[in-house]
Amino acid sequence: MAINTDNVKLVFGLKLKQLRLDKGLSLSELSQKSGLSLSYINEIEKGKKYPKSDKIIALAKAMDVDYDTLVSLKLSKRLEPISELLSSNILTELPLELFGIDPANLLEILSDAPTKISAFVGTLIEIARNYNMSIEKFYFSALRTYQEMHDNYFEDIELEAERFLTFHDVPGLALLDEIQLAGILTNNYNYKIEDINEKANPEFASVRSLTIPGNQGHRLLINTHLSSVQRAFIYGREIGYHYLNLKNRLHTTALVEAESFEQLLNNFKASYFASAIIIRRSLLIPKLADFLLLKTWQPEMLIAMIHDFNTTPESFFYRVSNVLPQYFGINQIYFSRFNNFAGQNLFDMTKEMHISRKHYPHTVRDEHYCRRWVALTILNDLAELKENKLAPNILCKAQKSTYVDSQDEYLVISFAQPTVTTPNLNVSVSMGIFLDEQTKEKLGFLQDSAIPHRIVNQTCERCSLFDCKERIAAPIILQKKFKNEALRNALKRLIK
Repeated sequence: MAINTDNVKLVFGLKLKQLRLDKGLSLSELSQKSGLSLSYINEIEKGKKYPKSDKIIALAKAMDVDYDTLVSLKLSKRLEPISELLSSNILTELPLELFGIDPANLLEILSDAPTKISAFVGTLIEIARNYNMSIEKFYFSALRTYQEMHDNYFEDIELEAERFLTFHDVPGLALLDEIQLAGILTNNYNYKIEDINEKANPEFASVRSLTIPGNQGHRLLINTHLSSVQRAFIYGREIGYHYLNLKNRLHTTALVEAESFEQLLNNFKASYFASAIIIRRSLLIPKLADFLLLKTWQPEMLIAMIHDFNTTPESFFYRVSNVLPQYFGINQIYFSRFNNFAGQNLFDMTKEMHISRKHYPHTVRDEHYCRRWVALTILNDLAELKENKLAPNILCKAQKSTYVDSQDEYLVISFAQPTVTTPNLNVSVSMGIFLDEQTKEKLGFLQDSAIPHRIVNQTCERCSLFDCKERIAAPIILQKKFKNEALRNALKRLIK
């Protein structure tokens, strides 16, 4: 079992406490038999101290076990889940303090009730296995939670972005483009920008960029299919790594290479910095304010903003999610991204983020998302327009959605466009705004009849809209729920 050295003290303490309890000894009795102070043994059991050899011998003799048994890293079967947790090094790689957790307090909890905590940890591990959750997915989930905790807004990075713009004498109304960002990379950070050679390295055909560090300078390889807007963001992120002094980094846009939570966190910080210098908040906020005051739904204004800021729909929505909670008090929002191959009725949610609470929609495995969502219908619309040679560069639509079970209402705005690296693959990015009374007052165009209203649900398998024409799967989970409720009611009547 490969346990990080920082956790060896905890393992020893857990073993000591479990052995002491198995022997029926109190702390005071073990203190008397071993000759060690009660407070010292308590510190050992909490994983705060590791005893020297002579004290381990005294403890082993007091509990009638051999020295090797006590110092072995092998934990009992009851503590195997905690052993798995420690072996994964999550406790040492995940910066718990970012989530308001004192690592020392967590270790104390583990040592205070090891068997109960072990059972709880075992439950979590079992859930993770059932959902095929790898350590990489755990890190992604942790990062998403970190963003959501802060309403996806980080003032320290915003300030660093503004200092950067001031240092490079970028005028207040000016926008950085690909050429300027490339110049900063090559002149200030000694980068050499090249194209990815897909013939020599076909495995990089779908990778957007690849950074190769070197003592004499860095090489940045760029996918030749990328647009100027996409290249500008990559340059901005590379600058972010250096300007924010983020050493532990990813070298490609293929996030599967992530080896630690710190790498993902630093990639997020560098990406946030890129968005902040390309889509300046001082320019975005007044434009958003004007848009929200409109009395009619005008999607062309959103598309114009995307072009004005030299960005993509996804980067634009992410940037909007930074400022909406902070500057407009609209903080119950979600972001989602769906992939769909034109002509196929398969939709894959590839990214999501929720602010203030968990919203609909959210990722559901092995079920069929509601085909009434605008995030999905806009992809079908884009495929049809492409087939008829009428597809715009960016398609934008909105929909008011009411969930049939909860009656929760959302305004959902979606963009869709083709990808540049994968043929026939279309992508939609959507922002859902929960419509409470306060938020409704802030959206001037909400009552425009140009925005359709639809009754929706989460998935077909859970939906009670039996006459739904878009349904593609039977409501098996809902039917199972009804069957179980009927059984429970029958049992209650029988017992009475």
